[in-house]
Amino acid sequence: MGNDYIDQLKAFIKQEYLLDLRTITPAKRGYYGETWKIETVEGSYFVKLDYLARHQKLFENSLPVVDYLCSSGLDFIPKVIKTRTGEFHSIFNNAVLAVFEWLDGENIETNESKTFEYQLLNKLYRLTKPGFKLPVAVFSNDSEMRFYENWHLLNELSPTSDTKIVQSLLEGRRAQLEESAARLLHFATICGNNQNDFYLTHGDAGGNFFVSDGKHYLVDWDEVMYAPLEREAWVMGIHEWAQKLFNDTLQENGIKYRLCQNRLAFYCYHMFFHYLNEFMIDFMTHGNSERIEQYFNDGWIEQYIEFADGI
Repeated sequence: MGNDYIDQLKAFIKQEYLLDLRTITPAKRGYYGETWKIETVEGSYFVKLDYLARHQKLFENSLPVVDYLCSSGLDFIPKVIKTRTGEFHSIFNNAVLAVFEWLDGENIETNESKTFEYQLLNKLYRLTKPGFKLPVAVFSNDSEMRFYENWHLLNELSPTSDTKIVQSLLEGRRAQLEESAARLLHFATICGNNQNDFYLTHGDAGGNFFVSDGKHYLVDWDEVMYAPLEREAWVMGIHEWAQKLFNDTLQENGIKYRLCQNRLAFYCYHMFFHYLNEFMIDFMTHGNSERIEQYFNDGWIEQYIEFADGI
């Protein structure tokens, strides 16, 4: 990234946020977007630019939710900094740009950290209210359908060594993919009959659970959504102890919700295809086949399919 770009970005931040910017360095945080740490006379801040068109509206619409949660007393979420005209975001070089308080610390996710993570999430759930321009979860097989559409597009590309690798990986797992697709549709149909009990959900709390000076935080709220709580719980819900902890924490906080096995199974299959589809798009856009290879070869996703297959 050239100095001209960085100088333009610094000038833009000074003008739009009235911050006396001294330094700017790459932050290397988050899956989506370009991130920076800036040092100013006032303190340190986190800057995020989202250039991905299909993700920009999600990012933009998440910012009023962050402001609402902070204004409601949640002190474990870095505050969003408004522009000089009072907006939650700005536009720089066709990217959606937002500035947040900087949080020193690191992502620490262990079995033991789930106790603290679930407590923070319950504070979020209690503040659920309608009216935000957020996605609402739908029990459907859309993630699987999008995957097969991209698989079809992949087969129409000019053959290269990388496309052949990906095609071979997918063909070798065709039977498993078809079985998981059928199971996803099955659970989508079952769960679709009950759209009750949706809450504000983070979506990737474990991957964004930070510890700083002994205090716990949740960062990166880009994917906030109205959804059932299995959207949060599925990633650890394959373990009985984690299901019990999640349910017990809900009860302690007066939230009348219990994890549903059918919904957990739905999310295991849904997220299996969701991640695979993200990696397919990344491959067809940037030619990166490594993520797809790792996704299958590392074997971490298999435990979720095995769990869901048993329901």
